[in-house]
Amino acid sequence: MANLKAIRDRIASVKNTQKITEAMRLVAAARVRRAQEQVTATRPFADRLAQVLYGLQARLQFEEADLPLLRQRQVQKVGLLVVTGDRGLCGAYNSNVIKRAVDRAKELKAEGIEYTFILVGRKANQYFQRRNESIENVHTGLEQIPTAAEASEIADQLLSLFLSEDVDRVELIYTRFVSLVSSRPVIQSLLPLDPRGLATSEDEFFRLVTRGGRFQVEREKVTAQPQNLPQDMIFEQNPVQILDALLPLYLNNQLLRALQESAASELAARMTAMNNASDNAKDLVGSLSLSYNKARQAAITQEILEVVGGAEIAG
Repeated sequence: MANLKAIRDRIASVKNTQKITEAMRLVAAARVRRAQEQVTATRPFADRLAQVLYGLQARLQFEEADLPLLRQRQVQKVGLLVVTGDRGLCGAYNSNVIKRAVDRAKELKAEGIEYTFILVGRKANQYFQRRNESIENVHTGLEQIPTAAEASEIADQLLSLFLSEDVDRVELIYTRFVSLVSSRPVIQSLLPLDPRGLATSEDEFFRLVTRGGRFQVEREKVTAQPQNLPQDMIFEQNPVQILDALLPLYLNNQLLRALQESAASELAARMTAMNNASDNAKDLVGSLSLSYNKARQAAITQEILEVVGGAEIAG
């Protein structure tokens, strides 16, 4: 009977854990939807900004504009902006992006280039602090769905490092959202801005949908149509000055999009991990229930044999 009680307690414990993991899965799914809504909400501004930059690019040659954010320097030190999460229970999300950052740091070291880390998320901070790496700034406690204000704060610090020539290039290492079960750590050069990369290009954003009671992701292709500014348009300011004011906005937008992708990747990874945990808990409950039934049947059989044996002795 003691064995039966232990199995019953284990079944109850696993069922309680299953309830927790299922609740965490649903919370993560709701937050993925919020991330989707934010991406959609920021899309008009991003498209309009890209169109204006394209029009300015057509009116003047960026290469001739002596702007600090476009200025290429000999690379002696690189700032690596690494985006991770503050929490665990999201599969290999954090470890994958940290591994990519470590590999990039080794590549730079092999080339004789110094580097320093700008870290987003507690997981990256904990990892690189334990290894006594050079850390310039740390950003933790961001909203589950990153905001434009948070992206602007990080972008301002990156601009300060670059314009003061503390670093000659800034690279962003984040996780690109592919699907609910797939994400990919990527490296993107943020500073200096590449004039060739400012033209509009085909982009996409995700939608979380429900089909047959299961969550799925649809990716929608979006192309911001380039529009040349009218040739007779007269600028109150020098176009170079306008461009100088818009480039930081472009950087903020690029960073915000990367933070949104990382947040969606983390939430999707947590959603998948909790879904797997719930499935494993269901399988474990089934296995434990089978063991309980076998043990109970054996106990009942033993009691019957004892009763029958006692009756034969009495007879």
